[in-house]
Amino acid sequence: MSENKGFELGTIGALGLSVVSSVSIVICNKALISSLGFTFATTLTSWHLLVTFCSLHVALWMKFFEHKPFDAKAVIGFGILNGISIGLLNLSLGFNSVGFYQMTKLAIIPCTVLLETLFFRKKFSRSIQLSLTILLMGVGIATVTDMQLNTLGSILSLLAVLTTCIAQIMTNTIQKKYKVSSTQLLYQSCLYQALTLFVSGPFLDWFLTSQNVFAFKYTPQVLVFIVLSCLISVSVNFSTFLVIGKTSPVTYQVLGHLKTCLVLAFGYVLLHDPFSWRNILGILVALVGMVLYSYLCTRESQQKTIDASAQSSSQAKEGEAEALINIENGTGILVDAAVPKAPVWSSNKDLHA
Repeated sequence: MSENKGFELGTIGALGLSVVSSVSIVICNKALISSLGFTFATTLTSWHLLVTFCSLHVALWMKFFEHKPFDAKAVIGFGILNGISIGLLNLSLGFNSVGFYQMTKLAIIPCTVLLETLFFRKKFSRSIQLSLTILLMGVGIATVTDMQLNTLGSILSLLAVLTTCIAQIMTNTIQKKYKVSSTQLLYQSCLYQALTLFVSGPFLDWFLTSQNVFAFKYTPQVLVFIVLSCLISVSVNFSTFLVIGKTSPVTYQVLGHLKTCLVLAFGYVLLHDPFSWRNILGILVALVGMVLYSYLCTRESQQKTIDASAQSSSQAKEGEAEALINIENGTGILVDAAVPKAPVWSSNKDLHA
């Protein structure tokens, strides 16, 4: 029971850390991009990952966690795939309207559910599916405004959704398959993610913004926000792997939509962004879906725990009964073997005596 409580507290802590750090970095990046004109999102992400790797290397040197090498091909492939998915999401935003980009992000949950059902035989109850539908409707109402379609943007969005889903599913499966922690996986893979984006980032940013990241005027204020963004990103990257490892890719996406609603609310309160009754309605509907999803997941998890304990206790009783039967059967054999038999009279021996 104490182990379950510890696991639940760890999960709640990971979820809380993910929400706080993600909302903080969005607000920081929004000020950096909108107010200060630093529009090089992909290059900034590569710096985030490089700082994360350096921070984890220091933590490893200080023995905060243990380095656990495993399949190098899996690590490199996973790291590069994560980097590609980030680049494709940025390209999707660049070639599509904001409304279509939000629809792309909404499509990640049903795509993840479909992939896990087809390839991992994972089952999602009707109640869970209903709660996810309510959640997606709410986020759609709150965030999706204009819907402008184009062929290249649609292809990039499709590739972004697929790579993101596969990368997040791999985050969960690799941790379980190789028995590595979120910190160990992040340490080994984030360098490959960083290098992928560090090489491609300046080209993607120039392609999307027609500006050169190396020609940008880095004022002290810009540098302060960049450093702050990189420091917060360590917590964001760590909590992402932690949440997916402790829960599931679908739960992580649900948490992501909660962050979206919180960012909208904080944007209105702190930055005075325009807000409408449609935003409020969408956020409320999304929150209903999130609460329902959390409740159903908790209930199903508790039911699985009860079923597992009942099954183990029944197996233990069956084992005890079987052991008793074996002992009873074996007692007769032991008695026959242990009790000396009465001497058989040998007429020849006695006669010779």
